[in-house]
Amino acid sequence: MTSDQDNIKTRAAIIGCTGYTGYHLVDLLLRHPAAELTYLASHRDVLPDLRDEFPALLGRLDADVAQTRPIDFDAIAEEADVAFLGLPHKAAMAYVPQLLDAGLRVIDLSADYRLTDQALYEKVYDVEHDDPANLSDAVYGIPELFRKDLPGATLVANPGCYPTAAALAIAPLLSHSLVKTDRIVINAASGITGAGKSPKANLHFPEANQGYHAYGAIGGHRHQPEIGQTLSRIAGHAVEPLFVPHLLPVDRGILETIYLEPSDPDVTEEDLIDAFVDAYSDEPFVRLRESPPNIKHVVGTNFCDLSVRLATVGETKTVVVFAAEDNMIKGASGQAIQNMNAVFELDETLGLL
Repeated sequence: MTSDQDNIKTRAAIIGCTGYTGYHLVDLLLRHPAAELTYLASHRDVLPDLRDEFPALLGRLDADVAQTRPIDFDAIAEEADVAFLGLPHKAAMAYVPQLLDAGLRVIDLSADYRLTDQALYEKVYDVEHDDPANLSDAVYGIPELFRKDLPGATLVANPGCYPTAAALAIAPLLSHSLVKTDRIVINAASGITGAGKSPKANLHFPEANQGYHAYGAIGGHRHQPEIGQTLSRIAGHAVEPLFVPHLLPVDRGILETIYLEPSDPDVTEEDLIDAFVDAYSDEPFVRLRESPPNIKHVVGTNFCDLSVRLATVGETKTVVVFAAEDNMIKGASGQAIQNMNAVFELDETLGLL
């Protein structure tokens, strides 16, 4: 017999729903058996019907929800239990305190609460952080690594897409002390949606199509400190990786190839594989692959596919890890839903499988 309590759904609002992450949040919440999308908010002067922004939602999103509304904290709190923030970096922190004060749980998909060090955030994003009190309380939401922090959390910092793949790929090697931490090289490539929906000259079709190039400050990309923070937390001491991103001429998907040095010359490939099996054998969204993964096999899913190998060139051994994920799902909106499930102590797979 099902009780009335079992039928109560988690009510969700999305603030900043007109970007790609907003669309995918809507898409996933509409499929979620234990959640209900109740409020779409926009800061635009002319409030759009989201079905006009994303015609794929026609016939799926009711008119009373599809029409976006102003960001009214009291109204959102009355109609929702959790608020997802799909706002740009530097903008989200202006809304988080009021949402928390209104009694909402908040899952922020921007970078505003990912870095625990306020001075580091201000250096990386070149802006003063307006909410240091909540910055120190935010939970960094990679469930596979930090699940114990999520149940009941009031503010979750949803990780970046590149940092999610890197953390999942490297964590077992650090937790099992299989690699040195003074030389970690992350060679990564992402589909164009990772740059957001706003038009940019270098993302114009004739510029990006059939091209492939590195971008950002080499060795100084804003995701590098976020990756370092997570790896340092797992290792128990400071870890500073080298992260180099590339732009793939595809819509979606991330592939990372990561190079590390074994901590012991006698480390075998079996040792590496055993560490990954130990870490992820019970994780529903991490798939361990014998061959290097392909982004084709993860696009549209919340899976992160991993493969680890030990390469020997001459007498030098190198640990090589491959990671593939959908930057819009496991790298953004899907992980946000997974975090919501964990916060409300629901099955993490709900709405995602």
